[in-house]
Amino acid sequence: NDNIPKLTTMQIDLMVQAFKADFARVASLQFTNSVGMARMRWLGVEEGHHELSHEPDSNEKAKEKLIKINTWFCEQLAYLAKKLADTPEPGGTGSMLDHTTIVWTNELGKGNSHTLDDIPFVLVGGGLGFKTGRSLKLPKVPHNRLLVALANGFGHGIKSFGNPEFCKDGALTGL
Repeated sequence: NDNIPKLTTMQIDLMVQAFKADFARVASLQFTNSVGMARMRWLGVEEGHHELSHEPDSNEKAKEKLIKINTWFCEQLAYLAKKLADTPEPGGTGSMLDHTTIVWTNELGKGNSHTLDDIPFVLVGGGLGFKTGRSLKLPKVPHNRLLVALANGFGHGIKSFGNPEFCKDGALTGL
């Protein structure tokens, strides 16, 4: 647990170097497993992340700790984006961030109810030509449609992802 910040920096640095050397074009970064019980002591949080995520919305202290944890995750995303922005794309066509799409998400909309509604997705970078710098609220739109749009952006002309019932309207548009 206490090595997570150091290991995260090392993994991000390794990921960027792998992209730079063209050893990889796709990567995943997962901090722990979903019920990993990580304790973010470096943030002053002694309870496990998973147990905090199950606290009721009325528990203000738990909410404050979850905000600290999620802020830290966001800072890691910013570190990755900055490393990519500071790395020139081979051939002099901008930065690696200009040619990369980072997808940051969670497996649930809310941990304490295990809801699949309002799952947050953050897209960073210019790799797929999506318009960034804005927030979209899409109530009751299955995230499968976003996954189809991402696949289409990478040149895979799929019509559905996962259960086809969730992709009746096709890829998410307006990205």
